Amino acid sequence: MNNAVKREELKEIENFETLERIDGKYIWSEISSVLNFDKGIFYTIKELFVRPGQTVREFLLYDRKRLVKPIIFVIFSSLFFVIAQQILGFNTGSAPDNIESDGVKKAFEWVGKNFGIVNIVLGFFIGFWIRLFFLKSKFNIYEIFILVFFTIGIGNLIFSFFGIVESISGFDVNNPAYLFALIYSSWAIGNFFNKKKISSYLKGLLAYLFGTTTGSFLIFLIGILIDLFNKSG
Repeated sequence: MNNAVKREELKEIENFETLERIDGKYIWSEISSVLNFDKGIFYTIKELFVRPGQTVREFLLYDRKRLVKPIIFVIFSSLFFVIAQQILGFNTGSAPDNIESDGVKKAFEWVGKNFGIVNIVLGFFIGFWIRLFFLKSKFNIYEIFILVFFTIGIGNLIFSFFGIVESISGFDVNNPAYLFALIYSSWAIGNFFNKKKISSYLKGLLAYLFGTTTGSFLIFLIGILIDLFNKSG
């Protein structure tokens, strides 16, 4: 019995001795792991900004541990946008003020309050258009949705950045925000399929435009139906 206890004690001592010393290097590594500079949200944002196509390909084919899952990422970025908009009160990413239909205004107001859900739905429209433009691609529709959700997530952060700039400067930056989001999305989609072909980026641009247009048309249609329902009531 005593021998067994001694063996357990020796084992605990050996395990203790193999632990890394708590020094400056250890503290920095712990802080880095908490802030996720080498994986997680910050790593995901950096990689998607620098090399979106290769990053998503690596996620699909090789390593799915370092990046934040796409659905979580798009929800996180949407919540970040909504919270920043509520705190700072910027208009970037919001509906135009010249809409006359009360029903359409209500529809867009609902979109603003449910940005995360709407972006996921919008992602499906963009994904289907991408699939149509890249029919010969080896990637299936589900893998294309992964690309779209990562892309939309970065788009949300772009809108958030321009919203912060708007709140500081006081200038309306809605158009530049949409332009930068469009350029990034087109580049990310084209870079994912074939970064050496200009046609790949053109298809990415058209897929994003058609997808967002389809989503906007659906919002307007819902708004018109709301107006018709109110008039009939």
